[in-house]
Amino acid sequence: MSFMRRIGILTSGGDCQSLNATMRGVAKSLYKMFDDVEIVGFEDGYKGLMYADYRVMKPYEFSGILTLGGTILGTSRQPFKMMRTPDENGLDKVAAMKHTYYKLKLECLVVLGGNGSQKTANLLREEGLNIVSLPKTIDNDLWGTDLTFGFHSAIDIATNAIDCIHTTAASHGRVFIVEIMGHKVGWLPLYAGIAGGADIILIPEIPYDIKVVVDAIKGRMKNGKNFTILAVAEGAISKEDAALSKKELKEKKKNGPTYPSVAYELGALIEEKTGQEARVTVPGHMQRGGEPTPYDRVLATRLGAEAAELIRKKQYGYMVAVDGRKITKIPLEDIAGKLKTVDPKSDIIREAKSVGISFGDE
Repeated sequence: MSFMRRIGILTSGGDCQSLNATMRGVAKSLYKMFDDVEIVGFEDGYKGLMYADYRVMKPYEFSGILTLGGTILGTSRQPFKMMRTPDENGLDKVAAMKHTYYKLKLECLVVLGGNGSQKTANLLREEGLNIVSLPKTIDNDLWGTDLTFGFHSAIDIATNAIDCIHTTAASHGRVFIVEIMGHKVGWLPLYAGIAGGADIILIPEIPYDIKVVVDAIKGRMKNGKNFTILAVAEGAISKEDAALSKKELKEKKKNGPTYPSVAYELGALIEEKTGQEARVTVPGHMQRGGEPTPYDRVLATRLGAEAAELIRKKQYGYMVAVDGRKITKIPLEDIAGKLKTVDPKSDIIREAKSVGISFGDE
């Protein structure tokens, strides 16, 4: 009987538009490289690896999915900090994942995921498994890669939300706040805000002063512009709150008025201080859904093909990454646990300020 090489694959963490396109890139390349390859898909991310919930994929399953959003394997969030904590039945998660890997005689495990997923991928690498990972997140916040797949598609949706708001804001002379995904980093609100012509962009990396935000709105009113659009990251924070410790901030939120999110708090403050009506729009999970943009499809295909190339060369322990126009690789241990944040002094911030966009800081 001829030797059959088996490659595992899973998608972990929040879903995004190009997961299927990237898996297709990996699979089509592997099928072309080897006559004797079998791809084992794990259901719902690392959970499938833990509980041996898998299926042997057929080549046809990777056809027709280039434009399909979501993930045909399903996904789940498995917090990295809980990986060493046994599950409710006392199961050692790491030992269980290793057991499944060896039981299935996998040559390599391909992981598509964001920050937490890459940390777990690195943990499995440290435990001796052959890992190749791919950079997935709409936040574009993975260290070591210029781009992540899903980012461009999410920009498209977030920008469209701002575009749609523009016409109604102009008609009603209101302040509109569009809350864009981004808890810890502001790449998505930054790009969507610039693309959508937002007047004010608030991101986690640049704590805002409510007085500066209000002055920017009043300045527009004085210039005869009766509406203002704010693109606000869900993790945007005021200078006042940024100066507090985590404990103090928790205490403040517990004792102060409660808002569903920072966008609603801003809306209330803006109404109070400007007298203008403020409305909040939250595109939410729409930003993760729908079909990938053509740009993302190309990126996903290239990243997937490069992952297959690493497997062919038996170069394990790497994340496939984007460096300028090149697709390259970077050791998992170098990127695991590191966030790529927006530098407040970067060219793109300076350029956005040059065209009159306020970041609420000066």
